[in-house]
Formats: sequence, C-alpha cells, structure tokens
Amino acid sequence: MSKIASYFQFKELGTSFKTEVIAGLTTFVAMSYILFLNPNVLSAAGMDKGAVFTATAISAAVATLFMGLVAKYPIAIAPGLGVNAYFAYSVVIGMGVSWQTAIAGILVAALIFLALTLTHVREKIIHAIPANLRIAIAAGIGLFIAFIGLHNAGLIVANPETMVAMGNLTEKTTLLSIFGIALTLILIIKKVPAAIFFGMVGTTIVGIVTGLIAMPKAIFAPAPSLAPTFGQAWMHLGDINTFGMIVTALTFLIVVFFDTAGTLIGLTEQAGMLENGKMPRAGRALMADAVGMTVGATLGTSPTSAFVESSSGMAVGGRSGFASVVTAGFFALALFFSPLLAVVTSQVTAPALIVVGILMANNLKKIQWEDMAMAAPAFLIVIGMPLTYSISDGIALGFIAYPITMIAAKRGKEVNMFMYALALIFVAFLFYTHH
Repeated sequence: MSKIASYFQFKELGTSFKTEVIAGLTTFVAMSYILFLNPNVLSAAGMDKGAVFTATAISAAVATLFMGLVAKYPIAIAPGLGVNAYFAYSVVIGMGVSWQTAIAGILVAALIFLALTLTHVREKIIHAIPANLRIAIAAGIGLFIAFIGLHNAGLIVANPETMVAMGNLTEKTTLLSIFGIALTLILIIKKVPAAIFFGMVGTTIVGIVTGLIAMPKAIFAPAPSLAPTFGQAWMHLGDINTFGMIVTALTFLIVVFFDTAGTLIGLTEQAGMLENGKMPRAGRALMADAVGMTVGATLGTSPTSAFVESSSGMAVGGRSGFASVVTAGFFALALFFSPLLAVVTSQVTAPALIVVGILMANNLKKIQWEDMAMAAPAFLIVIGMPLTYSISDGIALGFIAYPITMIAAKRGKEVNMFMYALALIFVAFLFYTHH
C-alpha cells in the first residue's frame, strides 16, 4: 500500500487510497454506458455487437491503464461518442464504404497519432492554446455534458419548431432522473463525501424498487469473441488508396485529436492540475490516447478519446493516476459481468452529468470578459459545444475566431503560429464535414 501511495504521490496530491478507489469506480459507473451504446451504434454499420462490446472494454482498459500508470492522471479513455456515429452513419452507410475499410482508416489515423505524439507535435499544439481558450474549453465541456445529462434525463427533448423544448415531466423515467438530480445536489450541498457516486447508487436503488430499472437476469457471462472484428483493420490497410478514404482517415484524426486535447485541457483546468498554464506530462497523456486508438482499431472498434465523465471521478476527489488504474480494472471486470451493468441506465448517469456540468461552469468566471478579443472566441467555444453537440466543432468556432479578433485588436503578434495554422485547418475541417 505504501508503495502505491508513493508512486502515485497521494500525500503531495492530498488524496488517499480510499478516495482514489471511489473516484475510479465513480468514473467507471458514469461512463459504463459506452459498453452498451458503442456496440449498438457500430452494429448499424454491420459489425458484430458481441465483438464490439469486447473490443470496447479491452481498448478502454488498456488505454486507461496506460493513462494511470504512465501519465498518472485520473482520466479514463474509451471509444468516444460522436466519432462512432460518424464512422457508422457518415462513412459506412453514407459513403457506402465497408466497415472493414472504414476501420482501416481509423488505424491509419491512429498510426499518424502515434507519430505526432512521439515527435511532441501534439504537446506543442496544446501548449500553444491561450489560457482564456483553455478555460472556455473547460466551461464548454461542462455545458455540453450537462446538456447530454438533461437530454438523457428526458428534461430536454427535440422540437421541430423550437429545436429543443422541455420534456414530459410526467414520464416515470424522467421523474427518476429528477429525483437523482435532487438527491445528488442535496448530498453535495451537505458536503457528503463521494456525493455524486452515492447519488447514482441511490437513484439506481429507487429505480429498481419502483420497477423502472430491471434487476439483472444474470451476474456472470463469458466475454463475447473478438473473432468477427479482430485484425480486420490491418488486413484492409491497402483499401486506403483513394482521396476520399485518405480525407476520411484525416477526419478521424482531426476529430479525435481535438476531442481528446480539449477534454484533457478542460479536465486538468477544472481540477487545478495545470502548472504555469501548461499540462504536465501532456505527452504521456496523449500517448495513452494514441495507444488506445491503435489497440481499438486492431480489436475492432471506433476511435478512443478521453472521456469528459472522468470529471465525475475528479469531483469526488480523484487526483492521481491510481483512480484510472481502478477504472481500467472495472473495464476488465466488465467483460465477465456485463449483465450487472444493465442497471446503469441513462436515468442513473444523467444526474451525475448535470451536476458535474454545474461544477465545471464555475470556470466561466475566469474568462476575461472585458477583453472582447478574448471573450468572443471563448464565448463561441462555450456556446458552440452544446449547440453543435460536438466538442470539436465548438473548439473549431473559437479557434477560427481567435486570430481574427486578435488581428482586429492589433494584437496579431501575440498569436502563436500554431493557432494561425489551426484556424486554417479548422476552416477546411468544418467545410468538409458540414457541406
């Protein structure tokens, strides 16, 4: 135990073994939905659900373990939302590309990822982002995950006339989420340790008692075989031989790059882990993502990225990489106890996402709102993430606006050359992905 505490610097970070275990479990519970959601999305592309489930769990376990042991951050990695839908609906269904070829495109993007990380290019780009935009990314992610939580809870629904509207408050599952939100807020205000985690536990118990959440039909189930998807990415690398497929691979690269970079910056900013405005061990954290993406493509799943739900573990006190080791362990266990995860419904995780969003919105006060050259791009990032339902698109809006507003303020020389380059890349990215 003392060796673990020493390696992960519990004393220096003001944490403990118990706190990190609770944080790791909280993060896992908050993001465990991806184990079921990802196979459902990718099955639309013709992929085997069981194989994708196993690939999702293993890639998440490997990448998160790397993050914990090497980068020493309490941040979990798993196949990301959004990019999996792009893979299934835009590339495979929309472009008529086979899933085998599409996943080979992910592998190409992953290998480029590794090269950029090893040469420290990714790290330099992250450090080139000004403080106000980093803060905006953290706040924007907060609004984004709160919006996801409100939607999952049934409180916010689609509306053809007003785009979004209030949901049906008499729906029993919505009432369960409202109970969870109230319970979690009360526990936080009362300063109960691990309030978010216990809020999810309480919501689950009430859901089971009221019959809104079904009791699991079994406890143990063997891990589904990887045979239908394993190695297909490597076998089809030769298919990436057209301009369209090369652009598709680069699109995977851009989306995951900035989803992960934005999430890492936002989470470390929120947790006060930045040193002199920079993220320590950024290269190692980015390598964890690159490793996860490569492993995931090899096994047969969509690109991995850092999960914003890691903020729920940080909110209960997680500060060291040991929390990620715990989360990775639960992903490995999930391979054999998948029926138990059925009780973790969207109504259980929604309150946690909403409350964490409230906590992350605290960053808004740190933005220099009186400086319009900084405030405008920061605002576009903050508002862009929830309204475009994409971390990458929100970042793109702000990063494109930033050099424009700085030049208008006659402060163009203050803009790092990387930011000028990123603005141009994002212009091309937005026009290509949203034409």
